[in-house]
Amino acid sequence: MTTTGPISTINDLFSRVCAASNPSVVLWQDALGRWQPISSDQIYQRVRAFALAIRKWGAQKGDRIALVSENRWEWAVTDFAVLALGAVDVPIYPTLTGEQIAVLIKDAGCRIAVVSTKQQFDKLAAVRDRTLLEHIVIMDGAGAPPGAVPFSELMGNADGLGSQRDDEFDAVVRSVKPEDLATLIYTSGTTGEPKGVMLKHGNIATNQNFAVHEFSFGPTDACISFLPLSHITARALDYVMYGSGAQIAYCTKFDNLPQAMKEIKPTVFVGVPRVYEKIRQTVESRASESPVKKRLLKMAVGIGAKHAGVIYSGGEPTSGPWKLCKKLVFSKVHDAFGGRARVFVSGGAPLGVDTAKWFASVGIAVWEGYGLTETSPVIALNSLVNHRMGAVGRPLPNVELKFADDGELLVRGSSVFPGYWQKPAANAECFDAEGYFRTGDIARLDDEGFLYITDRKKELLKTSGGKLVAPQPIENKLKTNLLVAQAALVGDKHKFISAILSPNFAALEEWARHHGAAARTRAELVANPKVVALYGEIVREVNSALASFETIKRFRVVPDEWSQDTGELTPSMKLKRRVITERYSAVVSALYADEATAHAG
Repeated sequence: MTTTGPISTINDLFSRVCAASNPSVVLWQDALGRWQPISSDQIYQRVRAFALAIRKWGAQKGDRIALVSENRWEWAVTDFAVLALGAVDVPIYPTLTGEQIAVLIKDAGCRIAVVSTKQQFDKLAAVRDRTLLEHIVIMDGAGAPPGAVPFSELMGNADGLGSQRDDEFDAVVRSVKPEDLATLIYTSGTTGEPKGVMLKHGNIATNQNFAVHEFSFGPTDACISFLPLSHITARALDYVMYGSGAQIAYCTKFDNLPQAMKEIKPTVFVGVPRVYEKIRQTVESRASESPVKKRLLKMAVGIGAKHAGVIYSGGEPTSGPWKLCKKLVFSKVHDAFGGRARVFVSGGAPLGVDTAKWFASVGIAVWEGYGLTETSPVIALNSLVNHRMGAVGRPLPNVELKFADDGELLVRGSSVFPGYWQKPAANAECFDAEGYFRTGDIARLDDEGFLYITDRKKELLKTSGGKLVAPQPIENKLKTNLLVAQAALVGDKHKFISAILSPNFAALEEWARHHGAAARTRAELVANPKVVALYGEIVREVNSALASFETIKRFRVVPDEWSQDTGELTPSMKLKRRVITERYSAVVSALYADEATAHAG
């Protein structure tokens, strides 16, 4: 079994894990919340047991198998087992409805599905007749419902086999080739119907080999797996950790993350921008509880900002004031991540320079990366070796770039997918004549080869005056304020730009209590003139740094919290603009009701 060097398939990665003789590759929490270890040998035996069990059901190379689960050790075992056979797993977000899951499972032609809980099983059972499903495995074994096969039943006496190896099974694992299909990952559909992204073993393996060559991950590292594994960013990170001999702790519920960070004390933290924004807002919210704390945080961030460049370059400032701020303030922010983290990465959406600067000002360098599901995922990534704040890093060595006339980034390389599952029309549209994939992102390269993503091509707003406005950077500026949870710019084909703001209601309601603006309902609260004036100040502050044609001329604060569950956000916390514009069509109409006579600015 290979233990060092590059990998050519995900099965090589699995073999590396099994050869490591690691007593605690994985940590998981039992019913009492205690962290329990799983060894290399246990990983091997459980994967082997699962793979052989589904092979008895007829699963073979190329078959698609659905995986509907939160992050847990069984997810990884299922993934490795399916890939070990040369079959194809189809990870599906557990937050989707039964109807949505049925569409994906039918499209992929899955005959086997693995689900985490009875809740997930019930969703599938209700729509089973719309699919080709023959077997449903449930990870929660206690009281498995009729029609479900307990995961534990497939495990048998796996753990009792210790370090034994199965030569026949190992030969099957080795027989899988880089060109074999590994997974179908359905895009979350920010702009339209979900499409199944086909990723081959070689696509993901190549990305693994190149994405982390400037990071020195190893057996002393640990990370918490909490971002949805149905998203390629989280899955790629876990593969990196497995391949580095590091430890992975599975956090099933996002709400458990703060406690998990205290207990695990990860050395590596990867989050989407919203996670970083929430941590910043929590720090600022706690500081605002007392005038002294608020002044102290403001002063410390101001002092830290003078040394942000040193932090971002991997240094440690030596000035007395900075050291004092570190002791009194910055250490507490670091403690929110467990206190031991040495690598912080942001991906999945643009981080925003404001957020990056704030974290650098409190002593934390957040390395921003960029990629897509279709690129396995990393295209570019900042690191301690090569970095530029505001950029997404330098492109990986295995990726070729070029730009369309309108600034759209096109990429080609060994980590770029072969196409969408059963979507010939979409495939013809997304590749150019030279085989470059159209990313849909507007981007540029600077003189030193750093890549900057300015916005999504389909999300650019074009005013009736012909000016193009990139909404994401402006929305990110709005969200740096504690009182703004989400923001969506509108104004395509209109004379001016407007904003729809979804408040951070915990912070707003606290503010309202202290400023005589308390209300019985959220609708009353956001309509209160004091609240409207408060958000008007936030908008004015953001406008002060924008070009005239970009400025937000009007805004509306809505009485709703946007979330994945309510449909406005994707699982990676991106705005579903189509959903928002449809849901708030009356609000948008009111914002532009007198547009013909309004001053465009």
